[in-house]
Formats: sequence, structure tokens, C-alpha cells
Amino acid sequence: MREIKVHGIYRHFKGNYYLVEELAKDSETEETIVVYRKLYGDGSLWVRPLDMFLSEVDHDKYPDVEQKYRFELIEN
Repeated sequence: MREIKVHGIYRHFKGNYYLVEELAKDSETEETIVVYRKLYGDGSLWVRPLDMFLSEVDHDKYPDVEQKYRFELIEN
């Protein structure tokens, strides 16, 4: 499984950039959640399950996307 870099900058496969702020635990399921900030627009915080954050792009749904993963680390 891929690892995640807290405070790393990631590129989403649709082109925008995000800063991973922290990893957190869901209080009900104890699932690891990624807390990340948009590096554009309003700079708001977002959350997504770790497995989804690190997953591969669905190339059946997005056949023209060259990036392998949904989010890829571009800067530590």
C-alpha cells in the first residue's frame, strides 16, 4: 500500500493541488481519514478516507487521464 506524506503537496488527477494537513480517525469506525486543504480558491479544508485518497484513478470512467493515482505527491 502507498504511504501518505503529511504536509506534502498532492496533485489531484483533475489538475488541482492540495496540501495534506493531517491524518485523523473517524470516531465511529476508527477509519483513517485524510484532512487536506485546497491550494486554490477559498483554501478550505476537506476530508476523505485514506483508502480513497490513495486509490487509483478509475480509467474506465476517465480514459484520457494519464495520472495513475487519484492524488499524487508532487512536493514534500
